[in-house]
Amino acid sequence: MNKLLICLTGGIASGKTRVSDRFLQWGGAVIDTDVLARQVVQPGTPGLLRLIEHFGPGILTDNGALDRAALKQLIFQDEAARLAVNQILHPLIWAAGLAQSSQSNKQLEMWVIPLFHPGIDQIEFDRVLVVDVDPKIQIQRIMQRDGIDRSMAQAIMGTQLSREDRLQLASDVLVNNGTLEQLDEKAHDLYHMYQHMAVAAG
Repeated sequence: MNKLLICLTGGIASGKTRVSDRFLQWGGAVIDTDVLARQVVQPGTPGLLRLIEHFGPGILTDNGALDRAALKQLIFQDEAARLAVNQILHPLIWAAGLAQSSQSNKQLEMWVIPLFHPGIDQIEFDRVLVVDVDPKIQIQRIMQRDGIDRSMAQAIMGTQLSREDRLQLASDVLVNNGTLEQLDEKAHDLYHMYQHMAVAAG
């Protein structure tokens, strides 16, 4: 069966989770690489063991789980550490995603990939859907959601692909400067468009 493969991407706090939740609710398949990234570093997994080998036991909590806050702080402060984490985890995340995809019989399949870079990732997507938000609104949402200050919010945004570069990759853009209800309405229109494309590619 041919699938219509959609990459959903966008900056932090742009609304990606809201869109992917709705696509799942409406009947599409969703593969969320953020969810997979947490799964591949559970206690006892090869992913966590490799992180410990590279960074030492200081990245663990008292009960032996990954201290995600400590690792995040390390990544934001050290570009070499960020690259090392990506080299360790990205192959594991992709393998888990492809395994999940192979078990799905849905024609419409959305991959949520916050750090999407074409050519690096291992799938050729039919559409790239970017959830776009004004940077001023984005910063306020990050600060409110994560309880951090402006400088940290800006630092997080600085580690991601720029807004301009993301928009250049887009086949479709969902602008999320308004309410969640407005985002839902736009997403629903796109979902129906993708449905028709999937049937036509059938």
